Amino acid sequence: MRTFLLPDLGEGLHEAEIVAWHVSVGDSVVADQPLVAVETDKAVVEIPAPWAGRIARLYGDPGELVETGTPLVDFEEAGQAQTFSGIVGSLPESAESASGEESGTRSATPPPRPAVRVGGIVQAPPAVRALAKRLGVDLTEVVPSGPGGLATAADVERAARAPSDETAYEPLRGPRRAMAESMARSGAEVVPATITDEADVDAWASGAGATVRLVRAIVAGCRAEPSLNAWMETGATGRRVHSQVDLGIAVDSPEGLFVPVIRGADGLDGAAVRTRLDELIASVRDRSIAVEDLRGATITLSNFGSLGGRHAVLVVVPPQVAILGAGRATMRPVAVDGQPVVHRVLPVSLTVDHRAVAGGEAARFLAAVVADLESPD
Repeated sequence: MRTFLLPDLGEGLHEAEIVAWHVSVGDSVVADQPLVAVETDKAVVEIPAPWAGRIARLYGDPGELVETGTPLVDFEEAGQAQTFSGIVGSLPESAESASGEESGTRSATPPPRPAVRVGGIVQAPPAVRALAKRLGVDLTEVVPSGPGGLATAADVERAARAPSDETAYEPLRGPRRAMAESMARSGAEVVPATITDEADVDAWASGAGATVRLVRAIVAGCRAEPSLNAWMETGATGRRVHSQVDLGIAVDSPEGLFVPVIRGADGLDGAAVRTRLDELIASVRDRSIAVEDLRGATITLSNFGSLGGRHAVLVVVPPQVAILGAGRATMRPVAVDGQPVVHRVLPVSLTVDHRAVAGGEAARFLAAVVADLESPD
């Protein structure tokens, strides 16, 4: 018997969520045959069999989290190991003898104790019944906690406060869990500061792509003030200023927020940016995006105006120190040569981590962005 451990899928990830098993207990597999699809950091990754053998046990069900380096599959008649990302091996003797609850899938929360009924009637004191009637609580829906399974006043009050089935608690999974973890880290580490401005974009050619122009403008901002194209590591007192602009693009999806990365955006022309952007968005939509395409952004763009809103206080995700947002463009009066004319105006918001970025640096960056946006195509 050999046990295959969940391998390190890259960049220090500690766990992955099982999406779907491609094999069942009793199946015979060959080396490199797909075993399971897991989701980590918003990308779905296929994990192949490290060797040939018969499946003896699968650890975890779809939707469950498995920690890196813990059991994933038990094999019978296993052949020569072929390591995947460096983590394949047998469990120590103490781990192999552990119970299924301890070493296998995570135990489910035990179901609540049912109410005691005699002849179809829930057992509860008269005062509790009166309270349930006053609060509009159906005693058959109450989970009792009293002696002998009797419903108590506290049980009735708890049922009265409980949400309906339509708003039942659901654990965050996949992209939404990753988003929650990123936002929590940002809230704990970043000292945010936001400045806003507006760009007169009336000089843009008809049909000009706003996102492509925004990418170009961010590159211009990074050239004017490189300190915003930087990382500040957790617990560090210094920053790493990057020479290349690897631009994260916030992409909305039904599953949650994705931020694929356009690498080397400072070396691409508008057509190349558009092509790469279309490829990344398509891979997000069909959930085929590679893990590496979601990592390593040095600065981020959020073009939220396509959905609504004008200005925003954005969230900087460490180790990055800056994010630029573009709101909804509107037609409104502006002064041109002292005369009022109606032009298309694009609001922009810049949020920085004030630990790493000074106010003057942020202002110079945003001024360069606005100047580039206001220039003709």
